[in-house]
Amino acid sequence: MLRSLYNWTMAKATHPLAEVWLALFAAMEASFFPVPPHPLLGIMCLAEPKKAVRFSAVATAGSVIGGLFGYAIGYFLFASVGKQLLTLLHLAESFPHAACYLRAHGWEIIIVKGVLPIPFKLITISAGFIKMSLVTFLFASIISRSISFMIVGGLFQMFGAPIKRVIDKYLGLVTIGFVVFIIGGFVLAGVLTGHGGTDPESAMCAKATLTNF
Repeated sequence: MLRSLYNWTMAKATHPLAEVWLALFAAMEASFFPVPPHPLLGIMCLAEPKKAVRFSAVATAGSVIGGLFGYAIGYFLFASVGKQLLTLLHLAESFPHAACYLRAHGWEIIIVKGVLPIPFKLITISAGFIKMSLVTFLFASIISRSISFMIVGGLFQMFGAPIKRVIDKYLGLVTIGFVVFIIGGFVLAGVLTGHGGTDPESAMCAKATLTNF
């Protein structure tokens, strides 16, 4: 079953509209969609390694555009849409901390997000809510999303064929390893962006709740 699903996904990754779907998924994930576009990007890069950097650029552009929509939700529609959306996505508890850290560190938090599996929609909505400079937000988002997606594209551009041979041969083990990696990444993100810092700003943000906002 896993092999059939893999073959089906690889076929879809070479579809003429694959890039459109990738851009759309990246845009939606940056503002309201719960599923990240990285798996689709990875499969597309795996199917056509020579286009990996191009696919990553498409994902980056889509995500930045979608991020502007998330920013608008936080800026203009937080009370009417943003709160309900964060609750639906199970991000309501994380939002006060994200907003607090963005106020304290600004663009640095957005760029750090590029190497951590923190939901980008949490960052975009929070940035709009605190009314971060749109120019600052835009440029930080471009850097952050480029880091996140171009790493994938660059690796597949350089090592795509060998990676595909390994996956074709050891699909089950690779799948298990990928799941472990993702879970470990989220645990690490919780540690690094969580609420255990010792500096005054970390202590302040650790106590942030929705009532502070």
